[in-house]
Amino acid sequence: MTLDEVKNLIKQCAAQMDTLYGTAVFDEWAVISLAENRARVLAYVGPRNDDFLKNFANDLGALRAELLDLNYGTGDFAFARHAAGTKFEAFMVLGSAIYLICNNTRETMDTITKNPKWLDAQVPFAELGDKLRISPLVVTTDTQFFKKN
Repeated sequence: MTLDEVKNLIKQCAAQMDTLYGTAVFDEWAVISLAENRARVLAYVGPRNDDFLKNFANDLGALRAELLDLNYGTGDFAFARHAAGTKFEAFMVLGSAIYLICNNTRETMDTITKNPKWLDAQVPFAELGDKLRISPLVVTTDTQFFKKN
């Protein structure tokens, strides 16, 4: 898949999750590349466009070890139950060294998952992972980096 195709799938996923949950599950979505030991933002939607990359290492928090775990394949994801504020709540592997970072800057995953609507709201997220397993994101050298959405 191309970056534009993945961005469209993410937008659809976010809209479905928010509808099923009744409010925004994640208010921050970012596609990042960690290739060549550099963090680059490929796409970002959220409230802190200018501060996202600057605070990336700190906000990775509890997900740091999981994100760097080579046992995760395309479409796999993990959640940080107690991440709060700008600390990231979830990631999904989109392709080789490319990740979707998801965050709710107001709530923790622990709080989000206590709402019974979470069970239905997580289905589109899992389905996004299934689509990416079939067709991972491939980034080419002409991909624009840090394009505001």
